[in-house]
Amino acid sequence: MKILLADDHPVVRRGLRQLLQEHQGFDVVAEVSTGQEALAYTRAHECDVVVLDISMPGMNDLETLKQLHGERPLLPILMLSIYPSEQFAIRSFRAGAAGYLCKEASPDELVEAVGKVYGGGRYVSPEFANRLVIESSDRPGRLGHERLSDREFQVLRALAAGRTVSEVARQLRLSVKTISTHRANLLRKLGLRTTADLIKYALEQGLL
Repeated sequence: MKILLADDHPVVRRGLRQLLQEHQGFDVVAEVSTGQEALAYTRAHECDVVVLDISMPGMNDLETLKQLHGERPLLPILMLSIYPSEQFAIRSFRAGAAGYLCKEASPDELVEAVGKVYGGGRYVSPEFANRLVIESSDRPGRLGHERLSDREFQVLRALAAGRTVSEVARQLRLSVKTISTHRANLLRKLGLRTTADLIKYALEQGLL
């Protein structure tokens, strides 16, 4: 099994490589540190599984996942995330991920997850699965951020991280006017009044 590791932290990649290559049949063929590098590698080389960090420089949140899945729809992608919120898992699966695993998972769980997605299955941590089913349902009373589009969710997290409208516009390669419109829509949909309220909301909901 040829595995591509995509994470912007060298120490994390080193640990993942060492762990995976201890198991027979697991071969980490390359490491990359940005979304663009992951896309470039999969365009030029063959691999069987991509282990992809959900948050890397260069491309934002789920952009790399969406583009990878669009170009290679049969390539299994296992998302690694520091975020325990179900929202990140839900959005990852909708964008084409075959599995979602928090970085706090045990080494055995990582190996199991890689093997599961390689075999054509889907993987989510057992203790996470029940909550994921509940959170992904179109139930009444869903929290405001659960009803946001992926782009709105992305802008929410960027603003809540302390970036200005201009900085978010540059980061997402959109106009300042577009980001300002997204900000106004976010405040309206979430029933908030200021950017400070957005920051507080994101912190309370575990979105940062």
